Amino acid sequence: MYFTDDSLLPENQAPLIITAAPYGPIWMPPDYPEEIPVTWAEQVQKAVDCYNAGAAVLHVHVRDPKTGHISKNFKEYSDQIGRLRAAVPKMILQIGGSISFAPEGDEVAHWQTYDTRHMLAEIDPKPDQVTVAIGSSLYDPTPLMSLEDVQGTHIANPKALWQFANMVADATPEFYVEHLKRLRAHEIQPYFALAHVHQVEIVERLIRNGLYMGPMNGFFSMVGGGVAGVNPFDLMELIRRTPHGSVFTYQTMMRHSWPLASLCITLGQHTRAGIEENFWDARKGGKRLTSVQMIEKNVRMAHELGREIATAKEARRILKIGTWYNTVEETLFNLGLPPNRAEGQKGFLVYDTDGRLPKAASPSSVDPRHLL
Repeated sequence: MYFTDDSLLPENQAPLIITAAPYGPIWMPPDYPEEIPVTWAEQVQKAVDCYNAGAAVLHVHVRDPKTGHISKNFKEYSDQIGRLRAAVPKMILQIGGSISFAPEGDEVAHWQTYDTRHMLAEIDPKPDQVTVAIGSSLYDPTPLMSLEDVQGTHIANPKALWQFANMVADATPEFYVEHLKRLRAHEIQPYFALAHVHQVEIVERLIRNGLYMGPMNGFFSMVGGGVAGVNPFDLMELIRRTPHGSVFTYQTMMRHSWPLASLCITLGQHTRAGIEENFWDARKGGKRLTSVQMIEKNVRMAHELGREIATAKEARRILKIGTWYNTVEETLFNLGLPPNRAEGQKGFLVYDTDGRLPKAASPSSVDPRHLL
C-alpha cells in the first residue's frame, strides 16, 4: 500500500469490511457450548446475527450436526450455502479452503488433500469466494495461545496442543496453480490466504506470468509458529508490500486480535472477528465474548476513529466480486503494480504516457503485443 499525507484521515479511507468467522473449526462444541452453533438452524442463525451486527463477509465452515466436527461432505456444503443464500442474500459468502484441519484421534492436525480441496470449486450454489493458501509453511498457532486462553477446552490437553503445533499448511504450486484455474472456470473469486510477505511475492509472480488474472484480495494469518506473528513491524511490512489496488484483512490468535484490529482500522485495512480466532475480551482474565460481540466491538472501535462500516453492497464493490481481468497488463494496471519489463528495457518500470490522464485498462484497450 502507498500512503499519502491524507491516507490516515477516516474520510479518505474505504469503509471497514468486517469478516465474521463464527464457526471456529479449531474448537469442538463442548469448548464453548453456548456459542458454537451445531444444528443447521443454529449455523444459519449465527450468520444472520453476524450480518445484523455489522459483518459484510461470512467466513464459512460447515459443521456436521451429527458429530459436531467440521464436515467433509460436499453435499452438506452445497446445502448449507443454499440455506445461507436464502437467509443472508446480501452477505459475501467465503468458504474456508482448508475444509477441516482439526485432528481426529491420534492424527496430527492437517489440511485435506489437494483433490478434496479442488472440489470446493464445484459447490452449487457457489460461494462468492474460496480461500486459497499459497506456499506451504508450518502453521503452528500455539505460540500465541496461553494455557489460560484454552483453559476448559479440548486444546488444553497437552496432546491436542502438540497435534496443532505440528500442523503444516500444505499448498505447493501443484495445488494452487490448478485450484486457481478451477475457481476461474466456475467464476469464484480466490481469497488469498497468506502467512508472510514471501507468499505475497508468489502471488505477484502468478499474476506476472498470467496464471491468475483478477482482483487480488485476501487475508494474512499472523499466528506465530512458522508464519508472521504479532510483531508490528511484520504487520507494517505486509501492509507496505501488498499492491496498492489490493484489499486485505488480518487475523491472529486470542487476545492479540484486539491490538491488531485497532491497528488495521487505523491504517485503512480490514478486520476479521469471531471465535475462529478468539474467545476473549482484551483484558487479561476478561470474559468470553461471542462472535457477535466481537463484531460489535470492531464497529465501536471504528466509529471512535471516525471510520465507516462497509455494507455488504459496498464490500462487493470494494472487493470487486464478479470482476475478472483478461490480460496480464490489465491485472497489473488495476492492482497498481508496474508493468512487466519489455525486452531490453532498463531502469525502474513505469507506464508509458502521452501526458494525458490515464484510463483504466480494459480488454479492448490492451495491445496483446505487450504480452510478448
